[in-house]
Amino acid sequence: MSISINNLCVIGTGLIGGSLCLSLKDAAAVKNIIGAGRSEETLQKAKQLGIIDAYDLDISDAVKDADIVFVSVPLGATESVFTQIAAGLKRSNNKTAIITDAGSSKQRVQQIAEKVFAGESNRFVAGHPIAGTENSGPAAAFADLYKNRRVILTPTADTDAAAVKRITELWQTVGAEVESMGAEHHDKVLAATSHLPHMLAFGLVHCLENMEDIEDVFRFAAGGFRDVTRIASSDPTMWRDICLNNQQPILDMMKRYKDELDMLYNALEAGDGGKLMEVFEHAKQTRDKFTH
Repeated sequence: MSISINNLCVIGTGLIGGSLCLSLKDAAAVKNIIGAGRSEETLQKAKQLGIIDAYDLDISDAVKDADIVFVSVPLGATESVFTQIAAGLKRSNNKTAIITDAGSSKQRVQQIAEKVFAGESNRFVAGHPIAGTENSGPAAAFADLYKNRRVILTPTADTDAAAVKRITELWQTVGAEVESMGAEHHDKVLAATSHLPHMLAFGLVHCLENMEDIEDVFRFAAGGFRDVTRIASSDPTMWRDICLNNQQPILDMMKRYKDELDMLYNALEAGDGGKLMEVFEHAKQTRDKFTH
């Protein structure tokens, strides 16, 4: 299934937004892409790389002729960006534009959308592509980012069905597998599978940073260390906002993990090889079951 878009406005032309642009262009699914955001340097780079066709620093102007508006900004900027989108669409009398996003916390985003877009919130389709790398910015974007990756949509009972269908087609066009679920369930699942691992990676590197022999720690780090800490190179602003906007589910998962770590600590302190073996075997079996 494929989509045809006349005018796409992408607010945030880094890895996530930029990769969507490149993929849609590769599929010949979009005629014109206008980028928007706070940094003219970033937008110029995106235009230079062929990610967007034009740009506007004024979001309310950028969205005026859009068929679809895709928002990929740190969650802390969401309300400001949505407010500018609403003002631009109202001023241009654009009542058909569909707005969607890539935010990693869906309950908070939907609350903002219902507040800002008011009676027009049925044209907002909350979404989250489960894809990315530890790199950021337009130069990190690539066309294959979403191929065979999952995208979760979290429409409400009031979301326009035709809008959901169109955004589903958008993601299918770039090779993604689209699923729908409730925003609360999404936030709980992502707290476990994405947000907690990022917190652990950031925390581990910060912990090691304060060791006296930090140079040797990193000099002799092997593949396991690189695998576990790779995501600590992710954008700190983005992840600060994700944590603050999905606070309770992440706290719940951190408490669960803390209890697990305490159990492992006690087993190791007691020299309880049987307990360690039990945990390690169960963990291996579970991961192998779900990742193969």
